Amino acid sequence: MESVYIETSVVSYLVARPSARTVAHQWHVWTKDWWRLRRPFFECVISEEVLREAAAGDPKASRQRLDALSTLTVLRRTQAVDDLAEAFLSAGAMPAKAKADAVHLAVATAHRVDYLLTWNLKHLANAQIWLRLRPLAEQCGYRMPMVCRPLQLMGEIEYEG
Repeated sequence: MESVYIETSVVSYLVARPSARTVAHQWHVWTKDWWRLRRPFFECVISEEVLREAAAGDPKASRQRLDALSTLTVLRRTQAVDDLAEAFLSAGAMPAKAKADAVHLAVATAHRVDYLLTWNLKHLANAQIWLRLRPLAEQCGYRMPMVCRPLQLMGEIEYEG
């Protein structure tokens, strides 16, 4: 079974209630569809970083995010993860303020997860950053996960969204 690292933005859009006719609303719809239709076909994993981020903010929303994540496997943050995150940041492809994003990518990479699912287009679902970091991960003996958005991981189902 293929594995998917669920980054915080995914669960945030899952429980969000954005205004209709907005991009955020469409992302919410696609996320709900992925969660309901495709999630059962993957081994879904998260990290302590996801739990930390999901617990922040509005208490009701954070409770909903944490409830949605409660059945997922939590991957450990190891020294290899920390070293890889630091290498990603040192490469200059991600700014220092994106440390949490580097940790997400490092956890998924070090634990050899197949996909990293995210709505973070700035630092994670960013082809230029991915291409710059991939050789670094390979030099460290890892294969980077495919970073994608929920709609890209819908598979071959008939989608009416």
